[in-house]
Amino acid sequence: MEKLTTKIKELSSQFFQEFWNFRCQIHSNPELSFVEFETSKLIQQKLMQLGIEFENNWVKTGIVATIKANSDNGKIIALRADMDALPIKEENQNNYSSNNAGVMHACGHDFHTASLLGTAKILTELKDKWAGTIKLIFQPGEEVLPGGASLMIKQGLFEKHPIQKIFAQHVTPEIEYGKVGFKSGMFMASTDEIHITATGIGGHAAQPHLYKNPITALCNAIMQIDNFYKTANHPINTVIAIGNFSASGATNVIPNNATALGTIRTFDENYRKEIHKKIISICQKISKETEVEIKCSIIIGYPFLKNNKKLTEQAKLNAIEILGVENIIDLPVRMTAEDFAFYSQKIPSCFYRIGTGNKKKGITNGVHTSKFDVDKNSLQPAMSLMTYLAICEMQDDAIKN
Repeated sequence: MEKLTTKIKELSSQFFQEFWNFRCQIHSNPELSFVEFETSKLIQQKLMQLGIEFENNWVKTGIVATIKANSDNGKIIALRADMDALPIKEENQNNYSSNNAGVMHACGHDFHTASLLGTAKILTELKDKWAGTIKLIFQPGEEVLPGGASLMIKQGLFEKHPIQKIFAQHVTPEIEYGKVGFKSGMFMASTDEIHITATGIGGHAAQPHLYKNPITALCNAIMQIDNFYKTANHPINTVIAIGNFSASGATNVIPNNATALGTIRTFDENYRKEIHKKIISICQKISKETEVEIKCSIIIGYPFLKNNKKLTEQAKLNAIEILGVENIIDLPVRMTAEDFAFYSQKIPSCFYRIGTGNKKKGITNGVHTSKFDVDKNSLQPAMSLMTYLAICEMQDDAIKN
């Protein structure tokens, strides 16, 4: 009997162009978080073409589709793809470049969606090779708090669909196409937003006795927050950074207000709360010292993403079987964040990185940049791998041959 890995690769090759074209179609028509209405329609049309049942209106644009094998063993797993784009003006000049001014699929969610649909088609072709039920989650709003994952869970995803395990992938231009990276356990950091507003008394710069400068007060607070970040003995990987500062004064005008925005990343929930308290206390201290009102609020974001050790280590072994040991990479922890973390806090999860870069072609620009792109040849192994991971999880080893 033909090996399952061989059959999956053949089908991936056969269906590859169809789903690359789909990826290009939605790349040309990107939509921002939680308004992915046309993208959702295209996905639904494709699911209907494939004969796959689905539910829409999950957080307005989200979709949950269902593929049932020819036999049922009680297993239910999920495969997830996000589908929102970013407020970035694309600089690439491709025949599939963005047609929506200032909006771009700069994080590969178009690729994730196309890959999951391709995987779905292969799974429907191989219903005799696995048993049980596979859910396909097309999720909105990964890029914007509170995250589409949290809202789908809140809407009752796991109550309506008793999913036992979940997989997802993410494009990674730092990894060459054809390769894939895994990390079991703690993988990606939690993320929170820092919002600080300083309110003083504005005035003419030449009359310091009449004003209370919110800029210098806020700068003082920022420097003390930065000093805490750089000198504290953090018990776990942590990042605290201010990325935005705004004040509307002039060379001789002291404004009434100044604002700063930043981020907090870490891997421990208790320490996460301690950081919040420390930053707020620094702002309160500087406010008292300068007599400038400083308000600090921490916007709670995504939790840390943890990959189930057993599930991820088995997925890595399965990846070796279909892609070859030379194409499997062990990854370090990442300080970037992902709302897939909400799923990982609920059920056993595996979130892996699929290589999409190609140095020879100059496809090396990072995600969230205006020149980000993926190598076309990365889609086929992405489809093959997700299909094989799903089938292996649904069946005993004996089915592989």
